[in-house]
Amino acid sequence: MVWWPGRGRRPGGRRRKLSQRILLALLLILAVTSTIGFALFAFTQRARLDALYEQRAVAIARIAAGNPQIRGALAAGAPPTRHGVVQSTAQRITTDSGASYVVVIDLHRVRHSHPTPALIGRKVSEPIVVRDGRAHTRINVGATGRSANGLVPVYAPGGGRRLVGEVSAGIPEAQVSGELVRELPALGIYAGIALAVGAGAAFLLAARLKRSTFGLELEEIAGLLQDREATLHGIREGVVGLDPRGRITVANDEARRLLGLTGDVEGRAVAELGLERAAAELLVPGRVVSDEVLTVGERLLVVNCWPTGRDGGPPGSVATLRDSTELRLLSQKAEAARRRLQLLYDASGSMGTSLDVKHTAAALARVGIPHFADFAVVDLVECVLHGEEPATGGGIRMHRVAVHGIREEHPFIRRDEVFELDPATPQAWAFGHQQAVLEPDFHAAQAWRAQDPARSEAILAAGLRSRIVAPLRARGVLLGVACFWRTREREPFDEDDLSLAEELVARAAVSVDNARRYTHEHAMAVALQRSLLPRAMPDQNAVDLAHRYLPAQSVGGDWFDVIPLPGGRVALAVGDVVGHGLHAAATMGRMRTAVRNFSALDIPPDELLWHLDELVARIDEEDASDDGRTGITGASCVYVIYDPTTGACTMARAAHPPPAVVIPDGTVQFPDVPAGPPLGLAALPFETTQLRLPEGSRLVLYTDGLIEARDRDIDESLALLGAVLGDAGRTPDETCTAVLDALLPARPSDDVVLLVARTRALAADRIAAWEVPSDPAAVADARTRVHLVLSQWTLDELVFTTELILSELVTNAIRYATGPIRVRLLYDRSLICEVSDTSSTSPHLRYAATTDEGGRGLFLVAQLAARWGTRYLSTGKIIWAEQTIPVPVADTAGPHNGPGVRSRVWADHG
Repeated sequence: MVWWPGRGRRPGGRRRKLSQRILLALLLILAVTSTIGFALFAFTQRARLDALYEQRAVAIARIAAGNPQIRGALAAGAPPTRHGVVQSTAQRITTDSGASYVVVIDLHRVRHSHPTPALIGRKVSEPIVVRDGRAHTRINVGATGRSANGLVPVYAPGGGRRLVGEVSAGIPEAQVSGELVRELPALGIYAGIALAVGAGAAFLLAARLKRSTFGLELEEIAGLLQDREATLHGIREGVVGLDPRGRITVANDEARRLLGLTGDVEGRAVAELGLERAAAELLVPGRVVSDEVLTVGERLLVVNCWPTGRDGGPPGSVATLRDSTELRLLSQKAEAARRRLQLLYDASGSMGTSLDVKHTAAALARVGIPHFADFAVVDLVECVLHGEEPATGGGIRMHRVAVHGIREEHPFIRRDEVFELDPATPQAWAFGHQQAVLEPDFHAAQAWRAQDPARSEAILAAGLRSRIVAPLRARGVLLGVACFWRTREREPFDEDDLSLAEELVARAAVSVDNARRYTHEHAMAVALQRSLLPRAMPDQNAVDLAHRYLPAQSVGGDWFDVIPLPGGRVALAVGDVVGHGLHAAATMGRMRTAVRNFSALDIPPDELLWHLDELVARIDEEDASDDGRTGITGASCVYVIYDPTTGACTMARAAHPPPAVVIPDGTVQFPDVPAGPPLGLAALPFETTQLRLPEGSRLVLYTDGLIEARDRDIDESLALLGAVLGDAGRTPDETCTAVLDALLPARPSDDVVLLVARTRALAADRIAAWEVPSDPAAVADARTRVHLVLSQWTLDELVFTTELILSELVTNAIRYATGPIRVRLLYDRSLICEVSDTSSTSPHLRYAATTDEGGRGLFLVAQLAARWGTRYLSTGKIIWAEQTIPVPVADTAGPHNGPGVRSRVWADHG
């Protein structure tokens, strides 16, 4: 059973259904009606019997009144002794007629007969009622009970009309009731039949009512009716009900308003209402319509129709009408707002994805085509493309960075052209006043044609009619101008479009300014980074070099260096500072400078990394104390020293990828160089690894940006690197190209440094070495051997200075050092003299006093040599001095080719 809150059932009890209640009411009505009918019938029968018996009583009284004896006795004024004649006559008439009594009264109201003899001769209290000569009837309740009484006058004998008395005759009630009782069975049968028929009809009516009301209660039906009326006339939707013949059964107020109906329409056919044909065809019984759009007058209606009676209800159909005129306008506005929000969303997504100025401007030109405009052009101040902030004032040069439209052909200035804005044009006005300009129809305007009259005519010929010019302004900086164009096929721009254009351009301006500032900072960082990296490779003959430096999108801290060392050696260094930006670039420069300074001390690689680690730790402490930054923890470095005179290669690394070594036959090795901790965290000393490389071997040093990739792990990258390096015929430059082609990711996330060095060997005929006895007399012999060696090398012009330098160094070694003394001359790009001994005492240059006998030897060496110094070994030290060769060796080297010629084939001296 359907239930409506607030109506129907009473809490705590169960109420009967409406059909049951009506059935009980009908049965009660039938019972009451039958009872009332029976009572009425009984009363009617009693009245009829009373009238009948009254007539009989009158007849009996008339018989008694016409009796001669009674008439004569009353006329003679019979004394009481004659009462017996009247009494006996009355008794006889009573007995014969079946009356209950016959009473004779004279005019003096004296009884002459009575059923009770004791009352004879006594007067009655009632007056004589028959004086009018008519018979009277009444119902008496006397000593003998209830009876029908008839009163008639008694006239004197002789035919006269002299009244002498009255006779009263009565019939007892028992006779009337008996007659009524005899008629009750028939009456009961009739009442029972009527009650049965009424009960059956009540049951049928209750069943029919139950089906029709679906078992609802009266309060629920009343609530439904109230809800129906409230719903029909309260909703903002028209409802029309139709019967199977197409006649309207119900139409609410909204339906009348929407269809324009007047008067009483219920019961009338749809065809009689004068509706438009389309509306009349939709309102057909049995037709199913879903969201059909119907135009009635100026209204746009949405119609739905469906048949009824499928679930036992009344047959017919129902139609609903909804006015969508205002909804259509609102939906159009909502759709326009949605498109604008979507356009702004797409613009934010496309313009904020790049830090490239041109790409961002091109995104602005593309985002509004074709939904907002047919063509769009973006012009930026020329210096913005270089990351600079535009200057104020006239004569601003504009660079067209983007042109986009619904077709490729357009009449505008081509992309990448540079021009100056004419002060009379709307572009110049918008740029100067920092306000957007709306031109709904610029055909009649003349100012915009001042920039290029011929091109203006081409624009008009292309069918363009409306334009919005909006300046690109962000953070108080004017960056450029954007123009949006529409053709004649579209509605011209309006104020809403102007607001949208301003919002688009404002968002684009922020992105362009971000890109400009990034370009500026990136250019500064790149300039700083490149200024801190080697500008060119130093002149040296130890290795052939090739390198690649590929910075990522953001400047990082990867670096490399090639440092010539005394004795013809060379140091190769590659490092990486974790992080990006100016701080990483500046830290990289400090580390590279430190490595160069530590290399000047000519110390082994492990000691150099130890000093570098201490420096990084101090830098971290300083940075943390200044601004709380965590410093450069995570810096790595690999340091390699190669000696071309012996082929010895000493290397050490601090948390850096291992170098690769490729020997001339193509075999690739990754030497087991202990990794060591990152710089700044060293708790243990660094370790070195020493190799002896044949001439033509390749040393490959790199940073982790080369081998780190999302689609492969480090081991796979190292295996791929080894496979690429296996080609023995490649030059260092070809090796760099091949390695980058094979390993470099499409979009590197980190800087990449690659340094390839192919080893050379100093020829044996360019090396002269011998031991000198620890005897001052051996100095002369050393000068003699120097003269012979330099003569063989055709360096006669250096004989005198070399003899002086070597004699001084040997003399100091003999005087102050111990153990064997060894002399070595190297003919490379310079002439190098080396004197080694087993002492760790280092000589010092000083000014000697005028009274000092010694102390001037090193001063003389410093004056004659280009540079000099001391290199410590595990077994002692080497004091060396270099002299510049005055004549280029390449011009006089003969068949050996001078050491300055890189194409020279070096001999293997073991």
